[in-house]
Amino acid sequence: MEMQKLYLLVPLAPLFGAIIAGLFCRVIPRWVAHTVTIAGVAIAFIASYMIFRDVQAGNTFNGPVYRWLTSGDYHFEVGFLIDQLTVTMMLVVTFVSLMVHIYTIGYMQDDPGYNRFFSYISLFTFSMLMLVMSNNFMQLFFGWEAVGLVSYLLIGFWYTRPTAIFANMKAFLVNRVGDFGFILGIGLVLSHFGTLDYAAVFAKSSALAATTIPLFGAGSEVALMSAICILLFIGAMGKSAQVPLHVWLPDSMEGPTPISALIHAATMVTAGIFMVARMSPLFELSDTALSFVIVIGAITALFMGFLGVIQNDIKRVVAYSTLSQLGYMTVALGASAYSVAIFHLMTHAFFKALLFLAAGSVIIGMHHDQDIRNMGGLRKYMPITWITSLVGSLALIGTPLFSGFYSKDSIIEAVALSNIPGSGFAYFAVMASVFVTALYSFRMYFLVFHGEERFGKAAHHEPVAHVKAAHHAADDHHDEAHDDAHGEEHHGLAPGQKPHETPWVVTLPLILLAIPSAIIGFITIEPMLFGDFFKGAIFVDSEAHPAMAELAHHFHGAFAMATHAVTTAVFWLALLGVVAAWYLYMKRPDIPVAIKARFGGVYSLLDNKYYFDKFNEVVFAGGARLLGRGLWQGGDVGVIDGMVVNGAVRLVSWFATLARFFQSGHIYHYAFTMIIGVFVLMTLWVTRA
Repeated sequence: MEMQKLYLLVPLAPLFGAIIAGLFCRVIPRWVAHTVTIAGVAIAFIASYMIFRDVQAGNTFNGPVYRWLTSGDYHFEVGFLIDQLTVTMMLVVTFVSLMVHIYTIGYMQDDPGYNRFFSYISLFTFSMLMLVMSNNFMQLFFGWEAVGLVSYLLIGFWYTRPTAIFANMKAFLVNRVGDFGFILGIGLVLSHFGTLDYAAVFAKSSALAATTIPLFGAGSEVALMSAICILLFIGAMGKSAQVPLHVWLPDSMEGPTPISALIHAATMVTAGIFMVARMSPLFELSDTALSFVIVIGAITALFMGFLGVIQNDIKRVVAYSTLSQLGYMTVALGASAYSVAIFHLMTHAFFKALLFLAAGSVIIGMHHDQDIRNMGGLRKYMPITWITSLVGSLALIGTPLFSGFYSKDSIIEAVALSNIPGSGFAYFAVMASVFVTALYSFRMYFLVFHGEERFGKAAHHEPVAHVKAAHHAADDHHDEAHDDAHGEEHHGLAPGQKPHETPWVVTLPLILLAIPSAIIGFITIEPMLFGDFFKGAIFVDSEAHPAMAELAHHFHGAFAMATHAVTTAVFWLALLGVVAAWYLYMKRPDIPVAIKARFGGVYSLLDNKYYFDKFNEVVFAGGARLLGRGLWQGGDVGVIDGMVVNGAVRLVSWFATLARFFQSGHIYHYAFTMIIGVFVLMTLWVTRA
């Protein structure tokens, strides 16, 4: 019972902080808002660590907390499933969220929505914790939609900016597409399993493995497990931004940098990865679904990485990096390497939060100029931001001994050993992505921290009208965190002005995130991937999908794995990417300019993000408008107004006009009407007789 109270404390502490900061945001001072929300998340982190230690001692929990609805034989409950997978997510979410909360004190200090922002990010943490701690599909869906709602509020936090409203509406609508598939999958589970409780569904799954269901009533059938898993994964494609439902994530940069870190590192985008790992007993029964997952992940990993190479907004480079790394995680899920996907989710959460918060630190130091072409040489002005950014970049590209190396290398090895259809293409994609990741990561690193000092010149600022016309009002913009507070119209350093290191509330989270970014992979790889850490939480059919079993067979220790890596193609591809970035952007910056001019068509394709937005605008948005116009003109105006409403009026008017001739007041007209009436009645009677 004591532990159950601790379980409740984890999500309720951030919720309490969110309520205080939100409901009383206009009356409480700023220090109260950030103190109560930071305290709530800190309590959640400490409680999560205590629960982690309890789970390590062998104590798991699965049970209801509150039954809120009974409908016939169905019971809908709030319940918790506390196991190794859950506590891993709880620790990641609460720690990264705590760092973001502390960082926000410095980043948002001049913003008039200070209290409101703290309320939102604390509510975001509560929503994600309810999602990962759930033991049933209904509560999972509640957390799923709650993180979507709060992300809508946070992406559009600066609601006076049209681009922010455009971005949060885009995120909301794209996620509704994914959620439509997700709710259909949950509906299939309820209709065929008769329950939404995870344990009950997993227990019955093997018995229903051979069940088929009609496909669109056309006489063809599809395996029930394939249908459920693909529909659930469509939900994950929206939340975890997989092609083609990825288009909302880059535009989420419209929100303040702290929320960019929280969305991209530990909350919303990791929900889909977690969900598929949690549903491993179902996905293991469908090679079709696993093949679909691995191919989608491979496309996302490679092609979203290409887009990072041409970005000039520092936050957008990191955003496209997130898309690519989510593709890696999805590839691992498709290869039945669920524990590897969660391992990469954990390591990625630390170094991606670090990179986003470091980018925010650079933005503050540059007086809110986000264009990396206007930076350079910041290493000597912002030493803490520089060294922590370097740690994050080294982890991201998979440098041996850094955290990202262990998780990314394990994904590549697992894909190489996979027998799932599509794994060959996935292996090529993740290998090519190693070079691409190193290229765009160190392009940004070199342009920001090394080379010529370009700040104060504002050489690459473009007119707002031109940017909006070229990029649909939502692409190359600058962070306007302080515009609403100060009415500023220009960003960047004035001539002669120098960048500066940010205050301790910004740099302290960078240091605390840099430490796990460097060492957490080395410490945890053996128990998480090759020990019994996830036993009972993640299920893999090792006979049908032997990748993880073979990977464990080849494992020889964390240090040995790192030393062996320098002889593999993965290491040399990453090194080649770093060298290429240094040569192209430090030594010969004329070469990228020449490549851009020579391959203008390819650049235009990348600059327009493969025309996904244009396609959605023309086909889906345009199609919806065309359908609406047709229903309005044909249905509303033509049928309802023209035939039903106006038609009825004209019919009544015609009868009224006809009747008026017989209501003249003359007796012979009434007599004639009576004779005609009798004649009609007699005719009908004779005819029927």
